[in-house]
Amino acid sequence: MKLKATIGTLILTLLCALKAEAQIGDQRHELSVGFGGGINMNSASFSPSIKQKNLMGIHGGFTARYISEKYFAMICGAQIEVNFSQHGWDEYYEDYPTLGYTRTMNYVEIPFLAHLAFGKERGLQFFIHAGPQIGFLLSDSEKSEGDWENEGYGLTTEQHGKPIDNKFDYGIAAGAGLELRTRAGNFLLEGRYYYALSDFYESTKKDYFSRSAHGVITAKLTYLFDLKK
Repeated sequence: MKLKATIGTLILTLLCALKAEAQIGDQRHELSVGFGGGINMNSASFSPSIKQKNLMGIHGGFTARYISEKYFAMICGAQIEVNFSQHGWDEYYEDYPTLGYTRTMNYVEIPFLAHLAFGKERGLQFFIHAGPQIGFLLSDSEKSEGDWENEGYGLTTEQHGKPIDNKFDYGIAAGAGLELRTRAGNFLLEGRYYYALSDFYESTKKDYFSRSAHGVITAKLTYLFDLKK
């Protein structure tokens, strides 16, 4: 299922990024570059599960977009980004208010996104982004509060102090938003979700966790200016 989802989004990205000679469409050759930033609301999917609340992190970097054609009412293109992005998790137990643990993981991420937009070419547009994403772990840090050894009896603590096994991360990103296209540039407001297909801890039969993967909700604002129209 994971492989099929990855292949499907790759095909979607390629179909929108490449020049489709066989299709009937109004060709475009628009290249835009810029930068964006926002916040992440992070959690991690564990099996066995761990109780958490969202961990806030920063997100920002560079963006390049190429619009290849307008097919009926749909504007079709591709977008690539290089971002610094903080992931991780924040453990929270209502019955143990003095205990706390957070893990912050800093990544360089590269999403490869199909860009599908609807609306005025000079004015307001609604857009959808979807595609695969890869990431490389730069560093991580942890913060622990309370006496876990005595007060946290029976709680899962295998993840505390455990080094990250897999520094390469990959998964699927998808989002939607609004873009205002003006003579001064293009302003994009977007909400995005990232679902990791990879585990950051080893997940063989001998390992404690069979699943350890990121889930990230991102809210971001991007500014792009046109290099070629």
